[in-house]
Amino acid sequence: MAKIWTLENKFKKWLKIEIYVAEAMNKLGIVPDKDLKNIKSKARFKVEEIAEIEKKVNHDMIAFLTDVAKYVGHSSRYIHLGLTSSDIIDTTNSCLMREAGLLILNRLKNLSETLKEKAFEYKNTICIGRTHGIHAEPTTFGLKITLWYDEMRRNIIRMKSAIENISVGKVSGAVGNYAHISPFVEEYVCKKIGLKPVNISNQIIQRDRYAEFITTLSIIGSTIEKIATEIRGLQRTEIHEVEEGFVRGQKGSSAMPHKKNPILSERLCGMARVLRSNAMTSLENNALWHERDISHSSAERIIIPDSTILIHYMLVKTKSLIENLVVFPEKMKENINLTNGLIYSQSVLLELAKRGIPREDAYEIVQTSALKCWNSKEPFKDALLSNQKLKEIIAPSELGKILDINKFLKNVDFIFKKVFGKE
Repeated sequence: MAKIWTLENKFKKWLKIEIYVAEAMNKLGIVPDKDLKNIKSKARFKVEEIAEIEKKVNHDMIAFLTDVAKYVGHSSRYIHLGLTSSDIIDTTNSCLMREAGLLILNRLKNLSETLKEKAFEYKNTICIGRTHGIHAEPTTFGLKITLWYDEMRRNIIRMKSAIENISVGKVSGAVGNYAHISPFVEEYVCKKIGLKPVNISNQIIQRDRYAEFITTLSIIGSTIEKIATEIRGLQRTEIHEVEEGFVRGQKGSSAMPHKKNPILSERLCGMARVLRSNAMTSLENNALWHERDISHSSAERIIIPDSTILIHYMLVKTKSLIENLVVFPEKMKENINLTNGLIYSQSVLLELAKRGIPREDAYEIVQTSALKCWNSKEPFKDALLSNQKLKEIIAPSELGKILDINKFLKNVDFIFKKVFGKE
């Protein structure tokens, strides 16, 4: 990924596009055969030379053209003919962003496969579900991972769309109206490099395309943050249902040798914040003065390479995080029992409703027993059995069937088929 954003690679793309433009103009009879041959055989550059020239001219495209002209000689008068800098820069950006996007897409698919494997591994590993951080009702750890998988699949769809919408080129001159260049040149160049010509531009390819690309990376980052936040929460000492892999020789704390901290999950959460800030910048880059100003340029030189490299790294590390995750099913069962059966409160409420008890009355009956359980720590079943109003409606012998944990698993297969199809 980092190689995509090197100056060497960028200038290679610039030169290739300039040569394709010369080829197209040759077909139009503008660039003579001899000069085209000369350009194609002699055109080259040196990054360090461009840097030295730029110190004087303070313009990277002019520095590049000056350096190339030194090698080409007299035929260089046909290079960059009728173009503006953004014809080359933006079309190159599209190529680079597409290349980066395809690498990211591949990593997304790899991570999705890992999530799928783990979802099936823990499909029926029962654990407590939490809402507002409080015990709610049981679910399975496999369902948690399936949720992440399904969201990652949407990220794949978003990434494909972002790649498609950035895969456009623009070779139409200073304000995009082909005043000094034929539309044929744009069509020719774009076909050569595998892009589609934009329908319309001004001096630049419009930055809503860039914003879609960068915000898509930010959304992917938010999914990774969701996963990492859940793992961090579940690794807390009081919960300890999962923990990050901890390799031999690893240290958790400079002060406390006993510590095993969720450092990778925390790192991923911090990086997601950087992606979000870059996404905000990409949105602000869309509104420019008239046919274009340069306020977006400096920011894009940072946020595009940084965001693609960062999300690529995050995807690699998230895959490793999931692959090496340590899961404690017995601790999950232990935590389910922390509330002494309160996880069945809705089951009892619904049973009372089925037997004709008004909801408000049923809620009061169950809540009274639940609060007694909370305060006294006695089993919820015992609190229910001592509730006179409940005993008049539900016989003690019927409670066992109502307080059955298996009901929370009965539709796991249904959900898996919805998400994964037939396996």
